[in-house]
Amino acid sequence: MGLLAPLNTPIRDWRGRRVWIVGASSGIGAALARALAARGARLALSARRPDALAAVAADCGDGVLIEALDVTRAEDFGRVRDLLLSRWGGLDLIVLNAGTYRPLRAWTLTPQAISETLQTNLNGAMNAVAAVVPTLCTQRAGAIALVGSVAGYRGLPKASVYGPSKAALINFAETLYLDLAPLGISVFLVNPGFVATPLTAGNDFRMPALLSPEQAAQAMIAGFARGDFEIHFPKRFTRVLKLLGWLPRRLYFPLIRRVTGV
Repeated sequence: MGLLAPLNTPIRDWRGRRVWIVGASSGIGAALARALAARGARLALSARRPDALAAVAADCGDGVLIEALDVTRAEDFGRVRDLLLSRWGGLDLIVLNAGTYRPLRAWTLTPQAISETLQTNLNGAMNAVAAVVPTLCTQRAGAIALVGSVAGYRGLPKASVYGPSKAALINFAETLYLDLAPLGISVFLVNPGFVATPLTAGNDFRMPALLSPEQAAQAMIAGFARGDFEIHFPKRFTRVLKLLGWLPRRLYFPLIRRVTGV
């Protein structure tokens, strides 16, 4: 029976829950903000563009806090954390959704592209966790949700930096869980497939099982309610990728080339 128990404390009642969403100005983050506001959550929204955050907040009712930050600046997380603690007295869930993507092949890599992707997708998430974990440890409660990607499962074409950044984030989430779960702190790993966001709008290839941001947000909320460690969606796509992950490389490499045409 213990093996079937949820790995995290399920989140089903959002009324009054204090939620900080980083990367809330568009896409999945904005859709999640709207969905949680409708369920009664207290929200703080962060991203680089305060005007875009204000547009999302306008859809979420009164009392939404807007705190712009740059995820590549570690000090910004401490500043916003302190402000939220002064207003709320604690934190219940931090959703780390900020990310960047550009299609890169091995021969198009540049130091700037590498640094920009890793600073946003990996270092930013790690710096955010470093800022909030002491508070959660003091509370002996709360949750962190890290938004990764199925691109982190195995190597894929055109993801020569994005994929490794998400693979590292998956490993980071697992390591965090080992440290924090015994302290009563939940760690959720969210691995979406293709979602129609500004990041995927420039893709020049077919995106199977493409979801809307609203569908992605609903899948996340369902995963929180189950207490899942990994929330992956859509299942008809992510399960196929998980099965491919078991293939030996001499089969995986030619299959991926054939499927993607790259």
